[in-house]
Amino acid sequence: MVRRTGRRPGNPDTREAILSAARTAFAEKGFDGASIRAIATGAGVDPALVHHYFGTKDKLFLASMNSPIDPIDLITEVTAGDRDEIGVRFVRAFLNMWDGPRGAAAVALLRSVVGTEWTAKLFREFILTQILRRAVPKLGLDAAEAHLRITLAASHLVGLALARYVIKVEPLASAPTDTLVAAIGPTVQRYLTEELPGVFPA
Repeated sequence: MVRRTGRRPGNPDTREAILSAARTAFAEKGFDGASIRAIATGAGVDPALVHHYFGTKDKLFLASMNSPIDPIDLITEVTAGDRDEIGVRFVRAFLNMWDGPRGAAAVALLRSVVGTEWTAKLFREFILTQILRRAVPKLGLDAAEAHLRITLAASHLVGLALARYVIKVEPLASAPTDTLVAAIGPTVQRYLTEELPGVFPA
């Protein structure tokens, strides 16, 4: 008998079935609690097929989120350079992503986060496991302060994205990138590394 080679067996709906099962598992159990085996069972496929289509659990999670970015790339860009300019780099990288080819996907994701609870759960897991977990060591933040500092920065940027790209409030919606970087970068820097009176004093 000749063994078949090439792509593992799977019908055209297999990939979407895996993504659907993954979204449910990640929303219900969180990133850490959802296993590839359980996701495969939910999709009615072998775990090896999940790895075939998506590779790692991290990549499956990003695919299930329809994430326009790989957080590793963003974090690497933001943390490369002078620590005192992290806020500026963070805001610039964020705006470049939204203003670039991936912007439409980012807007769609943000709309779905606002509109549905299960997507909001996925987005919370995205921030906690894909951004916080990776950013803390690279930013060199005190572990006791890191989560609040990073979520403060994230809240500011998500609010910026809603106002500029979804609601399109003027003049924010049409303001030049350099203007926003100059205005918002120092605030994000303060959230991440500087004294926060009443919270993290110097």
